[in-house]
Amino acid sequence: QVQLVESGGGSVQAGGSLRLSCTASGSIVNANYMGWYRQVGEPRELVATILRDGRSNVAASVKGRFTASRDNAKNSMYLQMNSLKPEDSGVYYCKLIDSHGTYWGQGTQVTVSS
Repeated sequence: QVQLVESGGGSVQAGGSLRLSCTASGSIVNANYMGWYRQVGEPRELVATILRDGRSNVAASVKGRFTASRDNAKNSMYLQMNSLKPEDSGVYYCKLIDSHGTYWGQGTQVTVSS
């Protein structure tokens, strides 16, 4: 079983920054895909993805403001969020896919006030 724990969420004013972290533990086998998703209602929206080799992509709505990174030795992924906007608010979830399955964290709340 694999467990994911997110941290780093909080409340900030528009224009501020936050850095989210996601750390995986347990029986992880070949965890290539990791991603960040945001949920405000349904469905969850893809924000950023990063592969084991470091290749990453971010959604058009956050391009130039958000950066995903990863530390494979620590089984961790990060999301640096700059120039935050109120529409970036939501619950941010970490997702990991390995050889055994797909796993989600419990989410961390991000609230951006105008």
